[in-house]
Amino acid sequence: MSQALVTANFPLPSVVGSLDAYISAVHRIPVLSSEEEQSLSRDYLEDANLDAAKKLVMSHLRFVVHVARGYSGYGLQLADLIQEGNIGLMKAVKRFDPDQGVRLVSFAVHWIRAEMHEFILKNWRIVKVATTKAQRKLFFNLRKSKKRLGWMNAAEVRTVANDLGVPEATVREMESRLSGRDIGFEPVTDDEDAKPAPAAFLIDDGADPYENVSDADASDSRLQALSDALVQLDARSRDIIQRRWLDDDNKATLQDLADEYGVSAERIRQVEANAMKKMRGLFAEA
Repeated sequence: MSQALVTANFPLPSVVGSLDAYISAVHRIPVLSSEEEQSLSRDYLEDANLDAAKKLVMSHLRFVVHVARGYSGYGLQLADLIQEGNIGLMKAVKRFDPDQGVRLVSFAVHWIRAEMHEFILKNWRIVKVATTKAQRKLFFNLRKSKKRLGWMNAAEVRTVANDLGVPEATVREMESRLSGRDIGFEPVTDDEDAKPAPAAFLIDDGADPYENVSDADASDSRLQALSDALVQLDARSRDIIQRRWLDDDNKATLQDLADEYGVSAERIRQVEANAMKKMRGLFAEA
C-alpha cells in the first residue's frame, strides 16, 4: 500500500486551524493495548485491512505530538513538525512487523524523527536568516546598502538603520547572519562506527519511546486534575492558591493578600492550608 493510498483512505485530524484543538483531539483517542496492537498489525500485514491500519495510526498521533515538541528549539512551527511526523508514522505502520517483539511506538519513532529531521534540515537556514518584519526588510536591502565588503563600522550601521527605519541592533544582527556560512552536516571523525549525518546532530538519547508517551500522558492527567481541583474551590481560595503557587512571574506574599482582602496574614495562611487540604483530597479521588 502506498503512502498516498494510506492518506486517501483515512484522513488524519487536520493540524490546520487550532493546534490546541488538534492536540486535544488526538489525546482523546484511546491508546491500544499490546494485544490490540498485535491483532491490528496482523490484520493489516496479512489482509491489507485499511481499517486496522487507520486505528494503528490514529492511536499513535499523540506520540507524534510528543516527539515534535522535542524539536521546538529549531524555530519551526509545531504544526509543520507534527504534519511531517504523521507522514513518518504512516510509513512506520506500513513497514511494521508484529513478529519482531517490539511495540509499534518503539519502531515508529525512527520513521517519525527521520521525517522531522529532513524537514528541519530543509528549512533551517531560511528560517534562521529572517523571522521578523524588520529582519526580512534588512535581508533584501542590507547587501546593496553596504558601501564596501567586510564588517560595517558604527557610522555605516547608523546610516543603514536610518535609511531602512530599523534599530541599529537589528542591522548588526542581520549582518552577522548574512556573513555566516552554512556548516556541512558530515561529522569530521575517524570513527567508522560514528552515526551518519544528520542523526549525529539530531540524536535524542531519551528514555524508551513508550515510557516517554506514558510520562507525557501522566503529566497531562496531573494538569487536568489540578485544573479540576481549582474549579471546585471558592473564589477567594482559588485566587490565593493561584497567586501564591501558580503565578511564576509575581508570586504574592501572605501579607500582600492579607492587605488586599482586609484580613490578617494568619487568616490567609489558614485559607491556603484548607484549600491545599481539599485539593489533595480531590487529587486522591482522581
